[in-house]
Amino acid sequence: MSKNNSNPSFLQVAFSAIAAAFGVQSSKNQARDFEKGKITHYVVAGLVVTVVFISLVVVAVKFALANATG
Repeated sequence: MSKNNSNPSFLQVAFSAIAAAFGVQSSKNQARDFEKGKITHYVVAGLVVTVVFISLVVVAVKFALANATG
């Protein structure tokens, strides 16, 4: 996928942020992230993942309340 001396790609950073959100990051990828990644990339990716997650929850709640009978 990537060379040993190169920085993580955009997709690798995105998958690392998603894996971190679920708590399932592999030790190999974690080592890659800490050794070759830039903190700003992971902070931005983490914020984006968080905003997307919160947005999905809000949409799901609005959908559930709109379809609630009562």
